[in-house]
Amino acid sequence: MKSLLQALGQDLLSSLRDLLPIVLVVVFFQLVVVQQPFVGLLTLLTGAAFVVAGLSFFIFGLRVALFPIGEGLAHSLAGKGSVLLLVGFAFALGFGTTIAEPALIAVAREAADVFADAGAIGADDAARAEFAIGLRLTVATAVGVALIIGVLRIVADWSLPVLIVSGYALVVALTTIAPEEIVGVAYDSGGVTTSTVTVPLVAALGVGLASSIKGRNPMLDGFGLIAFASLTPILFVLVYGMLV
Repeated sequence: MKSLLQALGQDLLSSLRDLLPIVLVVVFFQLVVVQQPFVGLLTLLTGAAFVVAGLSFFIFGLRVALFPIGEGLAHSLAGKGSVLLLVGFAFALGFGTTIAEPALIAVAREAADVFADAGAIGADDAARAEFAIGLRLTVATAVGVALIIGVLRIVADWSLPVLIVSGYALVVALTTIAPEEIVGVAYDSGGVTTSTVTVPLVAALGVGLASSIKGRNPMLDGFGLIAFASLTPILFVLVYGMLV
């Protein structure tokens, strides 16, 4: 228990150190450039304290829970010697973490509202909800497929640069034929998948799997899954835009 509290204290100090430059920038521009006092200073300080506490607990939780769980599951599944199990777990992990990603939910809702206001989809709530859930399912499926490709790359020792370059070449090709309205949403969809929920588990999966397979180097082969998780949603959403 003592060691856990010490680790939490270290994460708290790290969070304070990491957030200090942001605070200094905001204070400088508010007092020196804008030359206005802070409105609701107590509220701002309270909010900042919550941010520091939340970030500290989040980092602490990653270290003691999410990373060990992801690596442990990868080790266990690799030990069973079944590629099918690994592939199934990779897809379920990618789909499950992404569909619940807060950033994706926010982007999908915003995109639905903008498309409805522009007349690209129906203006009623049902049409907005259908578009938003369709976008979320598309992106979540894309991340699931991305992790399948990433797992197979580690198992079969495929070249990461070749896969990434080929994927982005396909993105460029699809961008030229996809509706202009969906291009920005597609590119942003690639960014929202690499957020707080998805990245820790995906990184842990890659490192754990590379550590479990003989002849694989976690430093060289354990990373790269997040790159696929950014690439495939762009492809899938471009196609989604062309179909919908």
